[in-house]
Amino acid sequence: MKRSEQGGIFFRLLFLLLFFGFLALLYVARNPLMRLAGQFWVVDEPAVQSDALIVLGDDNFAGDRAFHAAELYREGVAHIVVASGRMLRQNVSVADIMEHDLESFGVPATSIVKMTHRAQNTREEAVEAARLIASRGWKHVIVVTSNYHARRARFIYGRVLPSSVSLRVSGGRDSEFDPSRWWETRQGQKLFMSELAGYLVARWELRGKPAPEKETAYVISWPVR
Repeated sequence: MKRSEQGGIFFRLLFLLLFFGFLALLYVARNPLMRLAGQFWVVDEPAVQSDALIVLGDDNFAGDRAFHAAELYREGVAHIVVASGRMLRQNVSVADIMEHDLESFGVPATSIVKMTHRAQNTREEAVEAARLIASRGWKHVIVVTSNYHARRARFIYGRVLPSSVSLRVSGGRDSEFDPSRWWETRQGQKLFMSELAGYLVARWELRGKPAPEKETAYVISWPVR
């Protein structure tokens, strides 16, 4: 066998060893990497005194978004809670259901503002919220949503709302998505993949919008379960 052929075999074997070593490393580190991917979506900015809490629609079965908003309300963060939700039928909306949830969690009816709309996604819902904010003259708002949806909501509302409105996003705990173990359940996998697709679509649709000055000031929570 020629020396050049021996060298070629040696380098091929070395490449295979390195390749399988890389695969083994990925396998060993798979859980930390998946955990990091799940926690990427979580944004929970410190709550400050605001004009209103805007609870995004399509809450889960447990009403976790409404529950988190009620917690912030009881802390005195804001005295108005907006129940946002799309129409389900001619006389029923998600906002109606959320209003009921908020009241059951201790928010008085006099503090709830229903925002019923026909938005089909977060961007269209943000447009409706911007109209409400302008009509009420609010200058400081907190958007309340699920942990996995918080980063996309922060991106979209940061570009849809005018710069004169101070925005914070609070991503509350979601019983259907654990950032530390999302890949272990089918629902967690579904939410992760749908959120990834939704975020990419939002980046594309709003690519021409200027980034807000404080967009990089994300606060990522690292929940311990």
